[in-house]
Amino acid sequence: MTTTQPLTRRSGPRRGTLRIGTRVAVPFHVSAVVVGLATLVLLGVAAAATLTMGRLGIELADIPSVLLGEATGKDAFVFDRLRGPRLAVAIATGAAFGLSGALFQSVTRNPLGSPDVIGLGAGAGAGAATVALFLPDVVPASVGALLGALLAMGLVYVSTGTGFRSPGRLVVAGIGVAAMATAVTQYVVYAVERDKASSLAAYVNGSLAARSWDDATVIWIVLLGCLPLAALLARPLTIGEMGDDLSTGLGANPGRTKTAAVLLSIALSAGAVSVAGPIAFISLTAPQIAKRLTRSTGPQLAVSTLLGALLLVAADLAAQQLPLFDDLPVGIYTMAVGGAYLGYLLVREWRRQPA
Repeated sequence: MTTTQPLTRRSGPRRGTLRIGTRVAVPFHVSAVVVGLATLVLLGVAAAATLTMGRLGIELADIPSVLLGEATGKDAFVFDRLRGPRLAVAIATGAAFGLSGALFQSVTRNPLGSPDVIGLGAGAGAGAATVALFLPDVVPASVGALLGALLAMGLVYVSTGTGFRSPGRLVVAGIGVAAMATAVTQYVVYAVERDKASSLAAYVNGSLAARSWDDATVIWIVLLGCLPLAALLARPLTIGEMGDDLSTGLGANPGRTKTAAVLLSIALSAGAVSVAGPIAFISLTAPQIAKRLTRSTGPQLAVSTLLGALLLVAADLAAQQLPLFDDLPVGIYTMAVGGAYLGYLLVREWRRQPA
């Protein structure tokens, strides 16, 4: 039997408890539920716009039959070969980046922290570039990206001297690894032929063009496999944000929680990068927007996941439909928006500093 305990008003957002039977009680913030539902609705609107807008768009009234596999002719081709796989990859990839960023920022307690900062995206770009230069038509770029991301994380792990347990050392080592990986990528783009460099540049900036249902299957398996693990970490991460000493006193293990959260963040980002390239700033902006909209404590994993999906689907919609540019990689749009948001965060932090 499922019941909801009456809401309580404390010094902060309203809270409630969802009880399932007599043994399971799930606390929740009302603001987080409201924001999550609103984000889910907006995601549905953006997904419908992706399928219906443009010259090849599917009629809105035909969307239910298309989703049920009853489409024929043009609609079947557009959904099965063009926009369907691209949309499925965008939703899962954005969700993976958003959840990855929320986990990482909770561990580092830094609003500017994300897997991009520790060199994962740059390592993926270098891996894809290296494969394109030395093993063209032998190893797919996505496999090279995954290997590059894992190698970069291995270097970061060794360079810190403490694994993934120290957030400060993690960020410093990640910046160094990212700089080296970026240098490798730039060299390869310069060295390969112009036509290959063009397609490679699109991938290393992050692109959802020409994605298949196989790509969608890969990222959805990664996402669905990581979601239960993230749910198990939600409470320890919330306690960990109170400080290591207090969380230890409450029976938590902050060192183990940090390591598990970082590893899960890396797995999510690596899976996303393997199918879409290192799309920047989704993992940075989604958790911060989630915190500001909900005004609640804790890592806000669920809302960050939904907002990551919404941000990437909206950015990809712009990449497909804006008339000023011809199908730019979606990563260009996320970099533009994320760069502006990063500037806002830096100015905000600067204004907080005492004169």
